[in-house]
Amino acid sequence: MRRRDTTHLRNSRFFVAILLLNLFLVWARAQNQPAGDAFPPQVAPPKASNPAPQEASKSDPAKQNAADPAPAQEQSGQEDNGFVFHKQVEEVVLHATVVDDKQRMVMNLDKSAFNVFEDGKAQNIVSFRREDIPVAMGIVIDNSGSMREKREKVNKAAINLVKASNRQDEAFIVNFNDEYYLDQDFTNDLSKMREALEKVDTRGGTALYDAVVASADHLKKNARLEKRVLFVVTDGEDNESQESLEQAIRRLQEENGPTVYALGLLGDEKARRARKALQFIAEKTGGIAFFPKTLDQVDEISSQVAHDIRSQYTIGYKPTNPKSTGGYRAIKVEAKAKGYGKLIVRTKSGYYAGQERASTSGK
Repeated sequence: MRRRDTTHLRNSRFFVAILLLNLFLVWARAQNQPAGDAFPPQVAPPKASNPAPQEASKSDPAKQNAADPAPAQEQSGQEDNGFVFHKQVEEVVLHATVVDDKQRMVMNLDKSAFNVFEDGKAQNIVSFRREDIPVAMGIVIDNSGSMREKREKVNKAAINLVKASNRQDEAFIVNFNDEYYLDQDFTNDLSKMREALEKVDTRGGTALYDAVVASADHLKKNARLEKRVLFVVTDGEDNESQESLEQAIRRLQEENGPTVYALGLLGDEKARRARKALQFIAEKTGGIAFFPKTLDQVDEISSQVAHDIRSQYTIGYKPTNPKSTGGYRAIKVEAKAKGYGKLIVRTKSGYYAGQERASTSGK
């Protein structure tokens, strides 16, 4: 993924010298860059100066149940803020939202209310939390020509999403049309986010799948926080990506992939394929796809997304089939509790075991 370059270097020997120095530094950094990074080393910005709590583990966050036998463990985070994360090497962690038959959130369940199944087999829950934990979030917004009149309200909604989220969250901004740009790397500085959101070109086509895949890769390789989300806004069907919808889903479902909340500003019957694509992406990752009838509803939706993210259960289990065997694993979570009728649990539908391709260790 590229960053915008607005510097003009042609008319000054001084700037030519700076360019040569930068190229040397780029070459030096490239020696340690992992292959296949969505953000080339010459454009990846430095780490945020005011980071959220960090984790040394590269797999999913979960609080170790002291009663359970522990394989290798790692601990990190900031105890002052109450977020100390542990991991079990084989643990799978789910972030789940529960609603009743009237679509009202249910946030007072305990561990005994849940049953987890992987490939149809019951799994033993080894960790359970029901608290608002920080999230690493990518805000990925369509910058194609048809978005010109919509960006002002969309940008406002994106900022309000951040404001309504956990204050320890970190977010990055990606604008995309026929290409995609990382206009702001991880930060919790609202002024930097606003500046990135205002880099509006409104031209070209819609490379939605490419932008989503690159953003998911960036979360995997660079996020300090283990809970990960993409908030994606578009107003049309993908018509420029090299990735297909199926390939994008495959990448999103790699181990510890993000939950995707999609906002489709689709206004006519020709957008049916775009609607189905956004619904598919959200459903497979445990998120929601929204299709407002008017732009005035966008801000309300962003508040709903923030509330959903902050109201989830974190459930960890050690799969009976070791992750080292690889392959796709289907997941189903059920919840039952006295005083409630039918409860619906929304979480990712599955994952590809052994596909955690990048480490966040040491970041």
